[in-house]
Amino acid sequence: MRVVSGVAICGGCVRRPPSFDSAVAAVDYSHPWDRVISDFKYRNGLDLADALCDLLMAAQRPNTGERPDCLLPVPLGRQRLRERGYNQSWELARRCARRLGCHTDSAMLLRIRETPHQLSLPRERRMANVRGAFAIEPTRRPEVVGRSIGLIDDVMTTQATADELSQVLLNAGALSVQVWVVARTPAPEH
Repeated sequence: MRVVSGVAICGGCVRRPPSFDSAVAAVDYSHPWDRVISDFKYRNGLDLADALCDLLMAAQRPNTGERPDCLLPVPLGRQRLRERGYNQSWELARRCARRLGCHTDSAMLLRIRETPHQLSLPRERRMANVRGAFAIEPTRRPEVVGRSIGLIDDVMTTQATADELSQVLLNAGALSVQVWVVARTPAPEH
């Protein structure tokens, strides 16, 4: 759902509030960005990481919200990490954290259950697909308490992953969760 200029919350979030406090997307997941992100994610496009981080940081500048204490990438399952060779969300998180001068950590959030690709699933199935798929590394839970967390991902489609991870972080005592994504899939026109 689109947010009209000057409005802080979209209609979909009014009807069904997300678990996270705020979300910022740099671009719509449409031409040419869908191709760029696909190359970054599936075609070993690590050379695109700095440019995508630039986009994400530029989208954050107008945001007057508090700066997170820590940026955490959406974790990949072992199988997907083996297939790709890297976690695209970690590549973004570490670059953004370096620019902000804040902490980041690739091992604090865990994907404890492999999930099928979400690409073709409708919203309700996506939510069920990721339910219970994430956790905080047990010895690291105290590091989340009272902290503002920025959750970094490449694309937000239905927000199922962001909602699930935000709930995990908030249940562990995080003060707030911001979601930062390079691209947001536009809502279908009705």
